[in-house]
Amino acid sequence: MKTDEQGPYIELADFLKFLGLAATGGQAKLLIRSGDVKVNNEAEKRVRRKLRNNYVVSCKNNEYKVDLSKLS
Repeated sequence: MKTDEQGPYIELADFLKFLGLAATGGQAKLLIRSGDVKVNNEAEKRVRRKLRNNYVVSCKNNEYKVDLSKLS
């Protein structure tokens, strides 16, 4: 987890690895660029997309709500 002027966040590729949907950064990158990942119901192809609390990530017909308190 990282922090910027808007507060804490996790990058999309790191979140996918945390969930176990990708074993490596390379696999996460391929999954994101394939178009199978959505953030808040919008297709996302940015590997380093900043995810904040309560964002919803959809992947492989499942939805995952970002809760940064569980990542620290």
